[in-house]
Amino acid sequence: MRLWQFLVENRSEMLALIAQHLWLVMLSTSIAVAVGLPIGILLTRHPKLRGPVLGTANIMQTVPSLALFGFLIPLPFIGGIGARTAIVALVLYALLPIIRNTVTGILGVDSNVREAAVAMWMTGRQILWQVELPLAMSVILTGVRVAVVINVGVATIAAVVGAGGLGTYIFRGLRQYDNILILAGAVPAALMALAADFLLGLWEKRFDTSAPPKVGTSRVLIRRLAWAALALVLAFGAYAAWRAKSASARTQGTPQNSARFVVGSKDFTESVILAELVAQSLEARGMQVERQFELGGNLCHDALVAGRIDFYPEYTGTSYTAILKHPPITDTRAVYEQVKSEYAEKFKVEVSPPLGFSNDFAMLVRGADARRLNLKTISDAAPHAREWRAGFGQDFKNRPDGYPGLARTYGLELASVREMDLSLTYRALATGQVDLIAGNSTDGLIAALDLFQLTDDRHYFPPYEAVILLRRDALSRSPVVQAVLDSLRNAISTEEMRRLNYEVDGNKRTPKEVVGEWLRKNKR
Repeated sequence: MRLWQFLVENRSEMLALIAQHLWLVMLSTSIAVAVGLPIGILLTRHPKLRGPVLGTANIMQTVPSLALFGFLIPLPFIGGIGARTAIVALVLYALLPIIRNTVTGILGVDSNVREAAVAMWMTGRQILWQVELPLAMSVILTGVRVAVVINVGVATIAAVVGAGGLGTYIFRGLRQYDNILILAGAVPAALMALAADFLLGLWEKRFDTSAPPKVGTSRVLIRRLAWAALALVLAFGAYAAWRAKSASARTQGTPQNSARFVVGSKDFTESVILAELVAQSLEARGMQVERQFELGGNLCHDALVAGRIDFYPEYTGTSYTAILKHPPITDTRAVYEQVKSEYAEKFKVEVSPPLGFSNDFAMLVRGADARRLNLKTISDAAPHAREWRAGFGQDFKNRPDGYPGLARTYGLELASVREMDLSLTYRALATGQVDLIAGNSTDGLIAALDLFQLTDDRHYFPPYEAVILLRRDALSRSPVVQAVLDSLRNAISTEEMRRLNYEVDGNKRTPKEVVGEWLRKNKR
């Protein structure tokens, strides 16, 4: 009932996300067919190329999607933030089943049939179009079917590069501990995959290899696929033109010299809130802003350095250890100055003044366990750790200021350590799947889930002051940028940030609404 109510109340956004998802899958699969089918045919004629080409396609299948996105973002023409990068990645993932099944289908044609065609004085071209492709079409369509189903699933991850689609709801639900949001993204995606598999299965049955091949059947199919690919490309062009026209219409009436900026965020609530704060502050001063929120992994850093975005929120300790690869230190001022200096020199990126709070690593246990065992500090918890299962985000498990150093500092010996997505660690802790996690000190889920933060009594973790990173050229494009940075200097306390996070994660309000209210209240 709650899911249905959510879908009714958010039907416009849901339909837009479904349309984005379908468009990503259909366009990428069409391109993969247009590329993969000729390659597959070529490999049947040149066996020496078969191993290297199929091996390369196999390797592309094994590359994690986030790693592939990170590689693509800095590349000109095919990279960047948004649908273009997602489509390139989806095409690469779809190529293997299409190429492999094309090769398998054509090579699987009975040699007696091929010899009979040669005896009838058919040319190589005629044998391909009138014998091999019709008989192999069922196997080729199986490859297309597999590619479509793969792309429906992989397209959900496209949300981490700002490409939209149903993954937007899934990642948002994981971050906010909201099963309704997860189901709102997962159920339509699953139904889409099942429908695609069923419909392509029906189409596949039309090509019965037990019946004599129908002359021209393969030509008709290839022609239809080509027209479909062309139609999707034209639709993409029309959509892009419409977006450009809409953006132009929205900016009519703004000053001629108003600059346009792209603001990004990482894929957790606080980063989205801070990015929205920057975006609304710029818009209030007449600037044009494009939002590229909820980018996964280190994509924000990669996009900023590559010039794909102009701003994103970051933390000095993360920059100091994870990006600049320095061993952790506890001197707050030294960390800030070092980050500011090295970012300017290495990346031509400026660091804003601190926003007023630190989002430190928080070693969290269930509130009930803390009260039962009288736990206050990490040192208090160390004797119990031998019986505990821990769940840490992928970065915390290996980063210089993460688990290895923490274990040495406190003598932690855990029963087991599991790596998982950061947003899933809160769910795992609350449901008793793990007993200790590394969260964020300002996270609204701490209060919402009755978790307890253990004090870092040996001062292991470096400071994580919140700042805004921006490209140096953003400062020169408008004096408004410096005014926004000055207005946010020491503007948010730790308690205030935790409250804003709770408004989103606990009270299920939108970041846009929460930020707008905060700006009006504080007259920023």
